[in-house]
Amino acid sequence: MRSFKHSYLLVLSALSLLVASCSKDDESPTPDDNIGNGVFIVNQGSFSASNATLTFYNTDTKKVTADIFSSANITGLGSVANDGAIYGSKMYITVNVSSTLEIINPKNGKLIKHIDMKNGSTNRQPRYVAFYKNKAYITSYDNTVAVLDTTSLEIEKFITVGRNPEQMAIANGKLYVANSGGLDFGNPDKTVSVIDLNTNTEIKKIEVPANPVSLAADAGGDIYVISNGNYVDVMPALTIINSTTDVVKSSATADVGYGSPIAISGNLAYIISGSGKIQVYNTETDAISNDNFITGNFKIATPYAIAVKTSTNEVYITDAKNYTGDGKLYIFGSNGAVKDSAVVGLNPGKIVFTNN
Repeated sequence: MRSFKHSYLLVLSALSLLVASCSKDDESPTPDDNIGNGVFIVNQGSFSASNATLTFYNTDTKKVTADIFSSANITGLGSVANDGAIYGSKMYITVNVSSTLEIINPKNGKLIKHIDMKNGSTNRQPRYVAFYKNKAYITSYDNTVAVLDTTSLEIEKFITVGRNPEQMAIANGKLYVANSGGLDFGNPDKTVSVIDLNTNTEIKKIEVPANPVSLAADAGGDIYVISNGNYVDVMPALTIINSTTDVVKSSATADVGYGSPIAISGNLAYIISGSGKIQVYNTETDAISNDNFITGNFKIATPYAIAVKTSTNEVYITDAKNYTGDGKLYIFGSNGAVKDSAVVGLNPGKIVFTNN
């Protein structure tokens, strides 16, 4: 179960019966406080309950606020918070099952705007968010990408893409969207939509291995795509697309975890392997440069989210443990040695730096 992606909604649906434990805040800042420098962790919660939370860890003071959203707004985040990102002075959080977009002030967690992501009375089920030139792009399981103006905070249009779109990446003025089709078990989608960001229209679809879910762009503009396969006889795969030509450079089965996120910094891509190791992939040589980034005997039980702080080259990794209790955040130096840790929430699925 990673980011409650379609793979785990289908394959691990039994986990929807789990009940999560929620911890109280170590500190409860008022909405006027500036929480300082650090990292937000978007905790999905359990699929069967409205218990998603937003943890903040201040990396200067080492203090944890276990549910800053509730502290600041006297209301919960909802059911299955899937993604979060800071753009400008606002933080955007997609809440999948509740079908909402929560826009908050990242200095204090206070809600700026709550948007119901619905088509009439039907939930769109938002998944991920990306940004380009004062626009936020939000994928939803209803086969659309919403275009939201980050000044007015109004949705300007919906772009129809493939089935059950997941993550996005931006390169060369284009938005690449992973069309998973993951809710249609046995009949996944096999395409990545390409959207021209000047016109906000889909201009083509690129065929990739079945069930693409995770996307990231490297410094040279190549798009890295992780596909889950069909969970039966089609294995996970890693595909690389040239964003200049939109031609697939390479595509092959790979030792990647189902729905593994991709964190790219410089010429290094960090990917969670099928066995739970953190592999380092060199984007210049197109080869694995380190099969296990974490040094010594240290082991993460269930690597769940990964991000690189570019200013320090530190690698942040969350551990979902057994999916039933609070997870943990680990901070590693560039040498793979653990430097710091903090207890976070249930199923910590996204890492968001206040300054990177």
